[in-house]
Amino acid sequence: MSGRVTSYGLLITGFRFKCLNVLDIMYHSGHKLINPYLLFEKARLAANMQIADFGCGDTGHLVFPAAKIVGEDGLVYALDILKAVLETIGKRARQNNFTQVHPVWSDMERVGGAAIPQNSLDIVFFVNSLFHCENKINPLLEAKRLLKNKARLLVVDWKKNHGLPIGAQGDQTINFDSIINWGKKNNFALQEKFPAGKYHSGIVLYRHD
Repeated sequence: MSGRVTSYGLLITGFRFKCLNVLDIMYHSGHKLINPYLLFEKARLAANMQIADFGCGDTGHLVFPAAKIVGEDGLVYALDILKAVLETIGKRARQNNFTQVHPVWSDMERVGGAAIPQNSLDIVFFVNSLFHCENKINPLLEAKRLLKNKARLLVVDWKKNHGLPIGAQGDQTINFDSIINWGKKNNFALQEKFPAGKYHSGIVLYRHD
């Protein structure tokens, strides 16, 4: 399990971490491990942008805070492979009048699978989702297909040996250096490597065609 409730696993997120209880992690829906506003700062999220969160999860932990920032003239695509997750996101968006939130079904290991215009996005987020993928290159290629030139790709995932009984274990943890090397071959420069809390690492890649 990863930590926020998604097809790709359970991820717990938030601003502060004090004392960790396994049951809290499993059943708390959004307050423990990752601060979405740190990710927004690193990715330089701004008003009117069009973005996508791959593996959004039914809490919409990135989706709804991002929707407030991009505003009514922006777009937030909430992608997941579970239709029940997308129904939950859609219902919450309608209840709160987030017309800029668009749930989209996607198997992120299938290049060309997301119904989003090519070269239209300013930012793609992969947060605790890549480690679930057997093929870790195809999601990156799908992000490349959707991103504009001078756009950003942000990846956050579990650190090696993070010490928790949830999330990526052993060989499941992703190799950030391999993603950076992929980026060099695909016109993505490394903007930044950063700690995304006690248990996660992150990178931002900048597209320069």
